[in-house]
Amino acid sequence: MILIAGPCVIESREKLFSVAKQLMKYHEDANIDFYFKSSFDKANRTSIDSFRGPGIDEGLKLLDEVRSEFGYKLLTDIHEPNQARQVGEVVDVLQIPAFLCRQTDLLVEAAKTKAVVNIKKGQFLNPADMRYSVKKVLETRGIKEEGKEVARENGVWLTERGSTFGYGNLVVDMRSFMIMSEFAPVVFDATHSVQMPGMAGGSSGGKREFVAPLARGAAAIGVDGFFFETHDNPCEALCDGPNMLSPEDLSKTIEDIKKIQNSLK
Repeated sequence: MILIAGPCVIESREKLFSVAKQLMKYHEDANIDFYFKSSFDKANRTSIDSFRGPGIDEGLKLLDEVRSEFGYKLLTDIHEPNQARQVGEVVDVLQIPAFLCRQTDLLVEAAKTKAVVNIKKGQFLNPADMRYSVKKVLETRGIKEEGKEVARENGVWLTERGSTFGYGNLVVDMRSFMIMSEFAPVVFDATHSVQMPGMAGGSSGGKREFVAPLARGAAAIGVDGFFFETHDNPCEALCDGPNMLSPEDLSKTIEDIKKIQNSLK
């Protein structure tokens, strides 16, 4: 299975490497296709005063150091079309943030790189409409066919991260996994799906106690991968702390997922 894990944002070299070191067992697991994730810039924070990260140049330098030290494949976000080429030269997967999943110029520039393009489903969007975001990437790469295996072979994934449910709340419609899997491999972002946008007084809250149950449900449906933002002290994290997992909690959750996957076999 695909597994994406790492801290929400690059807080410091020390913190980045601390988390990276604790994720090595997933890289070494022959049954896991592991990607280390961290963002060089969180451009859609609630408040202008929120921590955003070190920026593109320093952030990519640090991510490249992680690759050199641990041998990990890398994933990070881009927010603007002009970032795609530079970031695509360093990472294996370019992630399109949920709020930007329909931004044609961003998708097209990401598609021009050699990287896999992981498009997060907008919290506001019908999962069936993600077909058109996938097509923007595939057609830019000269592919006219559609379907999950076509997308997989040509480096396009989709990620479910919950849907807006009133103000300050998200819910996960488990039907979306089956709907989106018709036209791309589907990853479940279990940590962002328990986020409570804007509910922490100028930042987003979250309910991490629901991460593992939702992940178990997604495993039972049979998603292609999982995304868990991970921090060695989530309560002190500078971004998305309320919904991130510690490495210990991540380990327990992955064990549960494997048990479910094995039982389905």
